[in-house]
Amino acid sequence: MILNSLSMMWAAVAPALGNHLWQSTLFAVVAGLLTLLLRKNHARARHWLWLAASVKFLIPFSVLVSLGSHLAWPGTPAGSNGGLYFMMEQVSHPLTPATMTAGSRIGSPATISSGLIHLLPFILVAAWLCGILTVLVVWRLRWRRITEIMQNTLPLDGGREVETLRRLERREGMRKPLEMRLSQASLEPGIFGIVRPILIWPEGVSERLEDGQLEAILSHELWHARRRDNLAAAMHMVVEAIFWFHPLVWWLGARLVEERERACDEAVVQLGHPPTVYAESILNVCKFCVGSPLPCVSGVTGADLETRIVRIMTDRVASKLDLGRKLLLSTVALLSLGAPVVFGLLHAAPGLAQSQSESSGAAAYAYEVASIKPNKSVDNMVRLMYTPDSLSATGATVQMLIENAYDIQDNQLSGAPGWVRSDKYDIEAKMDSAVADRIHKLDDAEQRLAIRQHMLQALLADRCKLVIHRESTEQPVYVLVIAKGGSKLHEAKPGDTYPNGLKGPNGQPGAGMFRMGGPGVPSLTAQGIPISNLVRLLSRQLGRKVIDKTGLTGIYDFTLKWTPDQNTPMFGGPAPAEAAPPDSSGPSLLTAIQEQLGLKLESHKGPVELIVIDHVEKPSEN
Repeated sequence: MILNSLSMMWAAVAPALGNHLWQSTLFAVVAGLLTLLLRKNHARARHWLWLAASVKFLIPFSVLVSLGSHLAWPGTPAGSNGGLYFMMEQVSHPLTPATMTAGSRIGSPATISSGLIHLLPFILVAAWLCGILTVLVVWRLRWRRITEIMQNTLPLDGGREVETLRRLERREGMRKPLEMRLSQASLEPGIFGIVRPILIWPEGVSERLEDGQLEAILSHELWHARRRDNLAAAMHMVVEAIFWFHPLVWWLGARLVEERERACDEAVVQLGHPPTVYAESILNVCKFCVGSPLPCVSGVTGADLETRIVRIMTDRVASKLDLGRKLLLSTVALLSLGAPVVFGLLHAAPGLAQSQSESSGAAAYAYEVASIKPNKSVDNMVRLMYTPDSLSATGATVQMLIENAYDIQDNQLSGAPGWVRSDKYDIEAKMDSAVADRIHKLDDAEQRLAIRQHMLQALLADRCKLVIHRESTEQPVYVLVIAKGGSKLHEAKPGDTYPNGLKGPNGQPGAGMFRMGGPGVPSLTAQGIPISNLVRLLSRQLGRKVIDKTGLTGIYDFTLKWTPDQNTPMFGGPAPAEAAPPDSSGPSLLTAIQEQLGLKLESHKGPVELIVIDHVEKPSEN
């Protein structure tokens, strides 16, 4: 039960997580391209770009889309995007009809694969949590080292260092003075804290710095505090803890440290400190002190030291952002934030259409009344038939209905309780005449069948409280192709005669009729059907998914005769006990398809969708 629940949660979360990861990765790539464009500009602009790429990992675009959908104005026409909504529904919930029986058998490949799929979410979640715990433990050990240093610091209220710091604060217009504390540890000068930043100053380092060097180091740390670099670093540490498995996240962390140190270096030089003096001050600190163990304690020795010294000494003046670059960055920021919100705003209509489905959308196609009664007959008659305005079933199991509703085979249904396969019911479901007319007027036979399938899904959800989720597994499949020599199917033409005089919409052929040879008789006559209908019947007969690769798009008449396999059911259901055994001298089904229809079934392996039952109840009678 726990594995099922976890599997359900994973099925809901995994697609969203995958979307979020590739969107965040793409966003970081765009940010990287922009930093290349701004490589001759101030480092603070590039730092903001990398920080935005980091924060994007914490803010899924889906949140912004949801925000936009909630901001949709009440007058948004629900039908304006109905076609898009219906298409999305078809993608999310396949609506092709089918017939079959269900329930994964113990020991079958489908059951084993399903079990592995159930365990996969548990393994992935456990690995993810272990990774987070490892990162947090490492950081906790480093943080404890810093807090021990802080506990042994003493307030520094006077002296050469404090006087220089206060002079720099007055020059920069800082109203709140930065607290300074003296440490006996060899940790480099650095800013500790976010809300109330404190400057940690190692004891003895001042004697190694001349006045100009001391002022340059203090100015560097003052800029860290003004820029709130500790806050930015702490935000990225959260990203690293959650997305530790993504290499790009750690690479982003290195870029953030590099650009923040370069931004402070540029600010120090622009304030008038000689590059030579500033570079010497950094080297003197490095000789005496060790670097900060955490990026959220901003020091003076971060990033690649050799590269920093070269940049400081070359005295290359970074240019300010011109109007074109400012407009470019503003446009990217606006699109990044505004586009998902606008998308949610514009696509709120499908959501409204779904919530208002009582009057439009999918609920416009629904059975008006449905009678479900237990079948108490002693015979083995099984029948499920669609008429123009109803669904009629005799001796049908809920298993059979589910397989019809979701177009799956016997080995594609999992989690079904025993009564789903054994209890039989008689069903009569009637449509409103207006609904039947709308369906009949549709030109596309596949769309008509899809709507009927959707109606059966709704009936199962209403009367059996059916709740399912989808999984995927690799299974043997058949691929239907045109055999050597070409197709032998006869294309149906307007004016052809059909059973009961039925024709498709507008008098054209395509109503699609199958006629069996009778119980136990191995023959099938088809009139005016598309290849997709044949594919469904073959899938049911063979107990394996059949994929159409013929490329045939017309509607056809044909007759198929074969000798059935003793282990597979007949198209018309099991043969009665008194029926005569079929002639064993006839061709097998696969041979008959090739010889009589000019088609061929090739065995392959491919992805097959599984329908997993999460909840189902015995159907209510009324």
